[in-house]
Amino acid sequence: MQVEETLPVWSIIPFVGMLLSIAIFPLVKEKWWEGHQLHVAAFWSVVFLVPFCLGYGIEETAVDLMEVIILDYVPFIALLFGLFVVAGGINLRGTVVGTTKNNVVLLLIGTALSSIIGTTGAAMLMIRPVIRANAWRKNKVHLVVFFIFLVANIGGCLTPLGDPPLFLGYLRGIPFFWTLEHLWPLFLVNVAVLTGVFALVDHRFLKKEVREGRSPAHITGHDGVIVPIRIEGAHNFAFIALIIAGVILNGSLPQMEGLIDPGTGQIFGISLHEGVHLGLNYFVQLAFIVVATVLSLKTTKRQIREHNGFEWGPIAEVARLFIGIFITMIPALILLRAHGGSLGIDTPLEFFWATGSLSSFLDNSPTYVVFLTTAGSLGIAADVFTSVGFVGTLDLIAISAGAVFMGAMTYIGNAPNFMVKSIAEKSGIKMPSFFGYMAWSLAILVPLFIVDSLIFFR
Repeated sequence: MQVEETLPVWSIIPFVGMLLSIAIFPLVKEKWWEGHQLHVAAFWSVVFLVPFCLGYGIEETAVDLMEVIILDYVPFIALLFGLFVVAGGINLRGTVVGTTKNNVVLLLIGTALSSIIGTTGAAMLMIRPVIRANAWRKNKVHLVVFFIFLVANIGGCLTPLGDPPLFLGYLRGIPFFWTLEHLWPLFLVNVAVLTGVFALVDHRFLKKEVREGRSPAHITGHDGVIVPIRIEGAHNFAFIALIIAGVILNGSLPQMEGLIDPGTGQIFGISLHEGVHLGLNYFVQLAFIVVATVLSLKTTKRQIREHNGFEWGPIAEVARLFIGIFITMIPALILLRAHGGSLGIDTPLEFFWATGSLSSFLDNSPTYVVFLTTAGSLGIAADVFTSVGFVGTLDLIAISAGAVFMGAMTYIGNAPNFMVKSIAEKSGIKMPSFFGYMAWSLAILVPLFIVDSLIFFR
């Protein structure tokens, strides 16, 4: 029985239930939610898996479960864990006062780093300095919201290292510097607008802080002395580079002819099932991440992590919730793969909003691949050559921007979003609820994306 042909649309109900649980329980039963996140994830996973198993059999269920957990979730959480630990060992010491000017500079540094060390790496590296610089302020929610917009999402659009969807495009034949060459106008417009809006909002809050008598004097050191800025634990940058090298090798090793098994056409490795193959590249990436993580833990002074406010809570929360999201997301991705090409989407404007809307709630990597494949099936005779066919330049820009930019629409739209939220909350910042955050993104990002549509995709 073909799952793709017979899977009903209502099979996504457990996924919707998982999302609503993340949105509602923190509002109505906050203390209970903190202790039962894994139980809720397990409940919705079972609600999906039992009917699916009865309908399509144990083997099909086991294969889909192995695929999503071993091939998707394990590398996902391993990468997050590694960057979380390594970035947590880098501490910016000294006096950085959270004024509007300094906050803009910090956001722009993080945004620039996102395309070099990835949105996750840049977010984990920069969020703590931003929070510490503004420790004296009462109103800090907007800082974290704009940080998610810029550093955790939009900043990663310029290279395949910036965000996983773009890396998948690179593996399918899109030149490495294609995104830099074609997306920089979009990048500049969006960063300029968001930075300008942030500066206006932040300056307004700053004046309010001063009127209410708050001052940054207490963070300037003993007797008001300015403490010079210095970086502690800088050797961890080498470990970040090691993790990035593992990610690059994960994509490049399968393209080396000497590592391909002539009998199967796949890279040498272990096949757990016909559709679940763990290649050498899989183990190389995990090994690089494990080595970098262990070395960081062994070589970084405990005092550095303590001053950084490092704790295991944020990564544990992400691990608990996203296992439920990944499992319950299975039918949504199956339906998207099966019917994505028949949705009638064939213009840049449609690709931008379709890819972006689904990337706001689903994993943006498979969403990107589905619409890249759809664009490749349109039969365009020129433009960008990929392994899925020729793709129109403007279509590819729209798909790339939609997948990266609109990941900022929800907390689960991109991996680092929820991490940043959790770290901010552990630092005492009362972040908006799931829907509260969407109110920010709908009010600020949607008008901006409409402007993008009018300028670039009309």
